Amino acid sequence: MTFSKTAWALGLLITGVASIGWAAPPLPQEATIRKNLAERLPAFSKIDEVSRTPMNGLFEVRVNDSDIFYTDGEGNFLVQGNLIDTKAKRNLTEERVEKLNAIEFSAIPVKDSFTIVRGNGKRKLVVFEDPNCGYCKRFERDLQKVTDVTIHMFLYPILGTDSTDKAKNIWCAKDKGKVWQDLMVRDQPVPKASCDTTALERNIEFGRKYKITGTPTLFFADGSRVPGAISSQQVEKFLADAK
Repeated sequence: MTFSKTAWALGLLITGVASIGWAAPPLPQEATIRKNLAERLPAFSKIDEVSRTPMNGLFEVRVNDSDIFYTDGEGNFLVQGNLIDTKAKRNLTEERVEKLNAIEFSAIPVKDSFTIVRGNGKRKLVVFEDPNCGYCKRFERDLQKVTDVTIHMFLYPILGTDSTDKAKNIWCAKDKGKVWQDLMVRDQPVPKASCDTTALERNIEFGRKYKITGTPTLFFADGSRVPGAISSQQVEKFLADAK
């Protein structure tokens, strides 16, 4: 069997296309949505992504990495809020934001944290906390009930100068974990100490990059992020789900 030069060339073209794959075509409405929103609302001059939602005629507009809005096909209306799937009883907006805010656990710079190991330490948890955060103290006291875990504790002083001073003294302590627990669990003062504290600056930069806006903020081994002083029972559930 013989092939014409044209058929042979077409075969190469098809093979080449199959090897590199097709990019998903842009939505027909995307250009209109981008144009109208940018012209009418300066904050939307840089849109990260426009995508369909499960709701007919409603489009997701993503800006600033993980800020979610909704609009119609022409960008005439803009909605900020939660999109709920009533049949499945799911908060689609919350799920989407959680996915966008997830961080690969291996990408978290644990060298800029100190480690507390309880029990066999098999389970992993990362926590960002401010030493003056009342919610963090409540969380730390309840966290004492959780065992068989390795906790990477990131000092994240965002509540003022005194928080920064305490964080520096804790970071420079000979036994960081003990001094931290003495403060957060037993309300003991932090002894003065001095050393290189540039790790704390990197923690702040990391938090800004990944929008860690409050303390405590937790990250689990599967990359999921949980803000707020959740209970020890909730921590246990997230640790189990992250396996």
